[in-house]
Amino acid sequence: MEWLWTWSGRFFGYKDGKNIWTYKGEHVGKIINDEIYGTDGRYLGEIKKDNRLITKVSKKTHRKSMFIPKANRSSYAKRADYAGFAMYAGYEDFPKLEK
Repeated sequence: MEWLWTWSGRFFGYKDGKNIWTYKGEHVGKIINDEIYGTDGRYLGEIKKDNRLITKVSKKTHRKSMFIPKANRSSYAKRADYAGFAMYAGYEDFPKLEK
């Protein structure tokens, strides 16, 4: 398990194998060829700098197969947010998926 933050520094959740989970225990994405796709198959973003989530704007139209999310897991205590990084040109912060 690897903890993840968004590019702007917001604590998001974690990566477990090829799956992305919110800290509240919701299965929200799968990693396919270094890109993260949501349950509906739409591109959500990617991981850069080891543990930061970011979205490349030009890839937002990319699609993969939909998948049924795994059952919710136990939640984890929210970790502290970090300072954000300067945004790369052509990118935006990872979407807020927590409910």
